[in-house]
Amino acid sequence: QVQLVESGGGLVQSGGSLRLSCVASGFTFSSFGMAWVRQAPGKGLERLSRISNDGERAAYDNAVRGRFTISRDNAKNTLYLQMNNLGPEDTAVYYCEKLKSANYFSDVHLRGQGTQVTVSS
Repeated sequence: QVQLVESGGGLVQSGGSLRLSCVASGFTFSSFGMAWVRQAPGKGLERLSRISNDGERAAYDNAVRGRFTISRDNAKNTLYLQMNNLGPEDTAVYYCEKLKSANYFSDVHLRGQGTQVTVSS
């Protein structure tokens, strides 16, 4: 079955960096756009970034543009999110999502279980 498994979260100090990974299985990873979202305590889901199936096109939310970089390695069926200059406002559970088509603007098909990121001030 389709599965997304995130990893790489943890506790980091303000100004630090983390790289999240999402290993995909059960589908042809290179055929689908992917995305990262997050949910902070007591808040709704916040869309962060999306990437096309071939990695050539990406989009970012204003809150993370310039600090976060989405990328993918289709040979490894893995999606990444490099997060730099983290602040306490970035504390949340981070999820990767499989989109319904190759385009990075298509609807979401499936979300992973998430990985916790905690940024201390």
